[in-house]
Amino acid sequence: MNFSYWEIKSWLTNVDFTIVGSGIVGLTCGLELRKRFPKAKILILEKGVLPQGASTKNAGFACFGSLSELIDDLQNHSPKEVLQLVKQRLEGLQLLRSTLGDRAIDYQQLGGYELFLKSDEELYATCQSNRDAVNKLLHPVFNAPVFALKENSFHFKKIKDNYSFNPFEGQIDTGKMMTALLQLVLKKNIKILNNISVKDISETASHAKIKTNLFEMDTSKVFVATNGFASQLLNENVQPARAQVLITKPIENLSIKGTFHLDKGYYYFRNIDNRILLGGGRNLDFKGEETTDLNQSTLIQNKLEELLRTIILPNTPLEIDHRWSGIMGIGNTKNPVVKQLGNHMFCGVRLGGMGVAIGSLIGKDLAGLLD
Repeated sequence: MNFSYWEIKSWLTNVDFTIVGSGIVGLTCGLELRKRFPKAKILILEKGVLPQGASTKNAGFACFGSLSELIDDLQNHSPKEVLQLVKQRLEGLQLLRSTLGDRAIDYQQLGGYELFLKSDEELYATCQSNRDAVNKLLHPVFNAPVFALKENSFHFKKIKDNYSFNPFEGQIDTGKMMTALLQLVLKKNIKILNNISVKDISETASHAKIKTNLFEMDTSKVFVATNGFASQLLNENVQPARAQVLITKPIENLSIKGTFHLDKGYYYFRNIDNRILLGGGRNLDFKGEETTDLNQSTLIQNKLEELLRTIILPNTPLEIDHRWSGIMGIGNTKNPVVKQLGNHMFCGVRLGGMGVAIGSLIGKDLAGLLD
């Protein structure tokens, strides 16, 4: 681009720290760096008009895992690792809440529910037989039983008469949260450039070089916080996972409150502004959903509508108002990747679909990698 002297001097020269990605991780990393280095020149590069991955596109669940998700995690991780993951998620949520304040993000602890289809006897039986063991595992963190049975008071159809209830789960307004986080970052004199796609990052002996779609620049240190898009820049075990969502138009007398999980957490829904927000379904086409394409698929959208009309609100007239997708970062383990990649390059990626919960902590830990 044809930059002026002033633009080059003010934005692209003598940059101490450059962060790639302006989601929860990237913005929190910037805030932590500002605490440690009050006079540093910090620049954040974002490929979208708004944060492009999942930070502005998630369902706003302030959760740490449903009962079936944690049982599934115990099949692939040790009890110690699962307990550590839960602790990280809780610590991340607490950091997010303390950084911005509950009012700013509209945090509400209305509890979380897991529904079980009548046809899924095996999953229901597995959760019931393992509930006490999971509660025992989590007791050192919560000092109380986490999961209990509760009657189907919201009158969902085609599900078991009881569902799993977790009183510690909360919810936020994702738009308010990201607006507050962006405002705080700008207030701390951290610059953000949008519509900038980073194409390559290389290192010299003294600094890192960044090549974008519009310019090239040097920076003392670079922090990659692109989560689901990480494979475009890094050779790490991180794959994109698309999460498709729909939301209804406002519904009169919508009494559903809380956050709701279905089918091992592959589906999730909630009431927001008297609308039902419903997302998930990548288990219908795992391979096809390993994409950074933000469009939607007919297969998954049709399934979401089917669940909405037959299970969640079967006797209620409703209209779909909007559909969208977000990109998560997953891998062969739920453990995030927070590491130094070179003398001048660091990354904090692979949030495993728990970005709202764990994102702030990963951002803090990413900044903490700098000696």
